[in-house]
Amino acid sequence: MNTNPGIFGKKIGFTQIFTDDGNVRRVTVIQAGPVTVVGKRTKEKDGYVALVCGLTDAKDKHVNKAEAGIFKKAGVTAKRIVKELRCSEEFAGKFEVGAVMKLDQIFEAGQKVDTRGTTKGRGFTGVMRRWNFAGAGSDTHGTHEYRRHGGSIGTNMTPGRTLPNVKMGGHYGDETVSMLNVVLVRMDVEKNLLMIDGGVPGAKNSLVLVRHAVKAKKKKAGR
Repeated sequence: MNTNPGIFGKKIGFTQIFTDDGNVRRVTVIQAGPVTVVGKRTKEKDGYVALVCGLTDAKDKHVNKAEAGIFKKAGVTAKRIVKELRCSEEFAGKFEVGAVMKLDQIFEAGQKVDTRGTTKGRGFTGVMRRWNFAGAGSDTHGTHEYRRHGGSIGTNMTPGRTLPNVKMGGHYGDETVSMLNVVLVRMDVEKNLLMIDGGVPGAKNSLVLVRHAVKAKKKKAGR
């Protein structure tokens, strides 16, 4: 499990920025804060280490009594979104309950990060949209009602059944997707903004997780 330092945020949208050398970088902007630590999980008590992060203030009437008690004990306002961030003991030790996680305590501009989000749900779709099938070879010359069909899915006599793992129409999207080793081009600590090179999975205003890259190449000593 990836326990590298990270933070939760909300995907705002897509834009472009100019770097110091005059080049244009297309970036996804993520509102990563203010994120408040509302609790901790410890190995002695819970069997694992994690920070309980709260995002987006909520009215007291929109949380139940159990949740209100947790927020009151932590000394923070009620939060609409509460997520656990698995991490190392060293990273968890940097933040006390009730503290706000600052971006410059976690990231540096120019480093590589991993992003994770839930893709847009597109309902039930056919094979052309779901699997990029080409469809029928021709719109005429005998083609009849098969322009967007998947074609053969089995055999006649042997084995006489539909073959396993054949690509068909079905539910498309609404799945967790990770983008690895993307560059954190710029960050605005005061506004809690992360600007990440390229696209990030998820719809606008969806929740995403940004962590230090788990597969980033480490520089060798002396180079």
